[in-house]
Amino acid sequence: MTPGLDRARALLKRTRRVAVLTGAGMSAESGVPTFRDAQTGLWSQFDPMQLACEEGFRADPALVWRWYAWRRALVAEAKPNAGHRALAAARDKLSLITQNVDGLHVRAGSTHALELHGNILRSKCLSNCGKRFDTPEELPQGEPPRCLTCGDWLRPDVVWFGELLDPRILAAAESAAEDCDLMLVVGTSGLVYPAAGLPARAARRNAPVVIINPNESDLDDGADLVIRSTAALALPALFD
Repeated sequence: MTPGLDRARALLKRTRRVAVLTGAGMSAESGVPTFRDAQTGLWSQFDPMQLACEEGFRADPALVWRWYAWRRALVAEAKPNAGHRALAAARDKLSLITQNVDGLHVRAGSTHALELHGNILRSKCLSNCGKRFDTPEELPQGEPPRCLTCGDWLRPDVVWFGELLDPRILAAAESAAEDCDLMLVVGTSGLVYPAAGLPARAARRNAPVVIINPNESDLDDGADLVIRSTAALALPALFD
């Protein structure tokens, strides 16, 4: 058995409220490239910082839209892995917070996942008039399409560089971290804030923090337990 898993299972058995924070490593096992890994082929010549900000979008809307359309196609081909399914099966026992924009948690059955950074499959109006499209199939024609309500461009419903997180989703995530008896941190580097600050919120309330990650992260030193394993291997065993 993976070292540390027995202890994590013992912690889980005596908790009532579990919060889970997932990052890019969670979806890498499903074949979804990380943000940086997506800079391949045609897109290797572009700066990702310029493809994921409002300034870059306004400078060349068609280019940015095509990059996100390419990434959406990659996400659409991916399938939830065993880790996603394990969390979905335990959804009534935990609060799920994710930094991922691929929607795989929702597709696995975690219908109440808090998507901190949005969802790449959704689109919204650049002017924030309230118009949204939940799937690419619903979109009007165009690169990018125009909003049917106000006429402005439609854009991916993700948090770009320089933008704030949805305050309601962030508040719900912070509340889940502060109210939990145990926090699992799965597949995140711990470099992106405010998401990376959530485990510290749990720790301040004396909740153990357990990290599941095959790689080192910036959050390891503050954790009570670090399990060097992938999500698809460790989570099914942990929630069995």
